[in-house]
Amino acid sequence: MAQMEEITEGVNNINLVGGGVGGGDSHKKNRIQVSNTKKPLFFYVNLAKRYMQQHNEVELSALGMAIATVVTIAEILKNNGLAVEKKIMTSTVDMKEDSRGRPVQKAKIEILLGKTDNFDELMAAAAEERDGGDGEEQN
Repeated sequence: MAQMEEITEGVNNINLVGGGVGGGDSHKKNRIQVSNTKKPLFFYVNLAKRYMQQHNEVELSALGMAIATVVTIAEILKNNGLAVEKKIMTSTVDMKEDSRGRPVQKAKIEILLGKTDNFDELMAAAAEERDGGDGEEQN
């Protein structure tokens, strides 16, 4: 099972060099490549929060069927007041199909989200709530 986790981590860290989005910085530390089969939705939501804490913004990237998952993650973060949309990029990526090795084109989306002004206080409030919220219940 540990080997599967390593493979999953490896897959999540692969950078697809397609349309050269963002110029020379193709190996970004704040990019999350989302798959809709490998991890549950809230794994990505929580990872995106952590990336925004560390880098002030996060880039969510997905191909094909995983695009809907990326949009859902972005909407959850926006609706909770944690993120603002900075940029949305779409493109088409050429890939090899597994069975016959034929080239296929896959849709790709990249959504750049930034922290909202009250991101830090919302995160602190959520952490306090999780840790038992001292004193508020004693009214």
